[in-house]
Amino acid sequence: MKFLDRRLAVVIALACALSATAGAVFAANAPSEPISEHQVDDTVTRAMAAFQTPGVAVGIVKDGKVVMAKGYGDRRLGDPGVVNAATVFQIGSNTKAFTAAALSILVDEGKIKWDDRVIDYLPDFRMYDPYVTRELTIRDLLTHRSGLGEGEGDLMFYPATDFTRAEIVHGLRYLKPYSSFRAKYDYDNVLYIVAGQIIPAVTGQSWEDFIQARILSPLGMAGCAPDYQRIPDRTNLASPHQVVDGKLTVIPVEHLDVIGPAGTINCNVNGMNTWLLTQLAAGKSPTGLQLFSSDRSEEMWSQVTPEPLDPALAALTGAYFKAYGLGWEITDQFGYERIFHTGGVPGMTTWVAMIPQLNLGVVVLTNQGNGFAMEAIGNQILDAYVGAPKRDWVGTVSQVAQARQDDARAANDKVASTLVTAPKPPLPLEVYEGHYADAWRGEAIVRREGGRLVLKITRTQDLEGALIPFSGDIFVVRWNRRGLEADAYVRFTPKFGGGIEDMTLQAISPETDTSFDFQDLDFVKLGAAADGPAGTRQ
Repeated sequence: MKFLDRRLAVVIALACALSATAGAVFAANAPSEPISEHQVDDTVTRAMAAFQTPGVAVGIVKDGKVVMAKGYGDRRLGDPGVVNAATVFQIGSNTKAFTAAALSILVDEGKIKWDDRVIDYLPDFRMYDPYVTRELTIRDLLTHRSGLGEGEGDLMFYPATDFTRAEIVHGLRYLKPYSSFRAKYDYDNVLYIVAGQIIPAVTGQSWEDFIQARILSPLGMAGCAPDYQRIPDRTNLASPHQVVDGKLTVIPVEHLDVIGPAGTINCNVNGMNTWLLTQLAAGKSPTGLQLFSSDRSEEMWSQVTPEPLDPALAALTGAYFKAYGLGWEITDQFGYERIFHTGGVPGMTTWVAMIPQLNLGVVVLTNQGNGFAMEAIGNQILDAYVGAPKRDWVGTVSQVAQARQDDARAANDKVASTLVTAPKPPLPLEVYEGHYADAWRGEAIVRREGGRLVLKITRTQDLEGALIPFSGDIFVVRWNRRGLEADAYVRFTPKFGGGIEDMTLQAISPETDTSFDFQDLDFVKLGAAADGPAGTRQ
C-alpha cells in the first residue's frame, strides 16, 4: 500500500517472475566484492530517471562501520535544495521496528512480558470476537495474526482524519475477522496503534516521548523525530511527490500523527545507519550503550507468523521460508538470513534490509510514492554482497511498473467506457440522498448537487466525490483528490418496501492501496436499522 506500504512487498516477487529462469534454484553463494560507490551512483541515477523519483538517500553499514551515507537529487521538485545524508524523510512502516524495540526495553525492565494479555493493560480493549479479546497478547499485536484482514480499519486514519487513538482502538470491536485467530498472516496497522498504547499504560509516557527519550536521543539520531510535528530542524526536509494525472507533483504532507506506533517516525540515513548498526550488534549502539538485550534482539528476529512465499521468489533466491517476527520480516536469500521491512506514506517510500551473517545493513529512502526506485536500488546493492547472479534491477522493476500501470489503466478504462453509456439509475436521485453510518468508520452523507449525487465520508477532507451512474443501483465515486488513485464502486441496496437499506463500496482498480479498505464498510441508511451502534444490524 502506498501508506505503510504493503503493496510494495510484492514488487520483488513480481520482478522475480519476470527475470527468473524457470525452475532454477540457486545454492548459497560466497559473498562477492562490496559494491563500489560508482556502481551505487549509477544504479540510483538510472532508478531516479526510470521511476520519476526526485530524491534518494542511501545508507550502507558493514562490519560495524558506515560504508555509505549519501544523498542524490532534489528534496523538492523545482527547488534548489539537494538531498544529503542529513535530509529527513518520513519512514512509514519502518517505524514498526522501533515500536517493537520500545516494548523490548520494557520486557528487559520486567515491566511487561510478550505473552501478557492486552486487556490486563488496556481494560477497555475489545475485538469483535470475545475470545480474541480475552486471549490477545502483546506478541499478537506485533505479528499480524489476529484474524483482521489486510489493511482492515485503515480508513479510520487514512486519508488523514480527526479520529483519536482512543477512537481507533474503540473501533476495533466492530471490525469483523477475515480468518481465525492466529490462523494466518494478514498485515494490519491498527494493532500497532494498540501496541503503542501499552507504553503509556505502563510508563505514563506517550509513545512519542518514550521513543524520543529511550531510543532516538540515546542513539544520537540527530534530526530524527517520532512524528512530523516534532522534527527539530525543518531546513533539510524531503517533500513528498506523486504522479498525478501523468505528471510528477509535489503533494502536501499527510499528517497521520494519530497512528504513530505504526508509521510516523521521520529520519535520515545518518540516523538509520546508526539504527542498523545497533540492530546488527544485538542492541548495542556504536557508542557502547546496550539499548535492549541480545535476548530481545533474538526474539524480534524470530519467526512468529508464517507468510506466503511466492514461488518465483523462491526460484530466484533459493528461499525456503518467509515469516513475520516482532516488527520485522524474515526470509532467506542465497543461504543467508535476511531481516527486512518496507515503509510508505503518501509521496515517500523506504526500504531496509539486513544480512546478519554478513554484518550488513542497507537503507534506501525516497521522496516518491510508488516505491519502485527503492526496490531497484536496495536489491541491486544487496545482490552485490550476497553473491547473487548478475541482473539489472532497474530494468526488471521497470517491467513490473509498466505491467502494474497497464493493469490499473485497463480497469479504469473499462469503467470509464461503461460510464459514457450507462443508463439513469432506477430510482429518483432523492431516494439515495441521506445520512448513512458504519459501525467503525462513522457517518457518510449522500447529497444532491447540481443535478448529480455527491458522496462525502465524514471526518476527513479527502473522501468526497461525485457519484456517477454505472449500472442499476451501482454508481462510481470519483474522489475530488485525484492523487488518491482509489475511485470505487458504490452499491446501494433497495429496501423491500421502498427506499434504500444500505450502501457498500469496492475499489475499482486492482492496484488500489490496501489502506482503502472500502470492502470492510457497510453504511446503513440512518433510520433503516434498529437501535444499536451506528451501522450495525441487531
